[in-house]
Amino acid sequence: MSRHNSYGKSGTGGKKRNVLKRFERVDVLKKLGKWKDGENKKVTGLPKTPSA
Repeated sequence: MSRHNSYGKSGTGGKKRNVLKRFERVDVLKKLGKWKDGENKKVTGLPKTPSA
């Protein structure tokens, strides 16, 4: 059985994403100095960050 063309090639797994996951955004905010571990615990409403 063959795969459909829409699944793409197997070597395209390393392509750049333009959306960060929450933990990646927190890491970026930590690097920018806008995140403090003890204070910031909210799950929603994170500020936008530049992609890494």
